[in-house]
Amino acid sequence: MAVDGNWNITMSTPMGERNATLTLTNAGGTLTGTQGADGNSTEIFDGTANGDDVAWKVSITNPMPLTLEFTGKVAGDSISGEMGIGPMGSFPFKGTRA
Repeated sequence: MAVDGNWNITMSTPMGERNATLTLTNAGGTLTGTQGADGNSTEIFDGTANGDDVAWKVSITNPMPLTLEFTGKVAGDSISGEMGIGPMGSFPFKGTRA
C-alpha cells in the first residue's frame, strides 16, 4: 500500500516547526502505527486510509495534553496535509518516506 512504511514529518505549529517520525500500516482501510517526537512515541488511533487519502489521531502530553488530528495525502514518497489542534486551529504538515 502507498502509505505503509516509515516517514519523517515536519509540523508547522504555533511554537515553530516540530519534527516527528511516523510508522504507518494500512490493513483494509484501517491505519495503525506509531508517531514519535522528542524521544517519546505513542500509538495512533482512529486511523483510516482510502487510496492516497489518510487520516489519524494522536494524543500528546508535551507541551500540554492535546489530541492532534491529521488529514493528508500520500504522493509517492511524500506525505502532506493538515494537523488540527482543537481550538488552536489547523496547521500544515509535510514529510518524506524515511
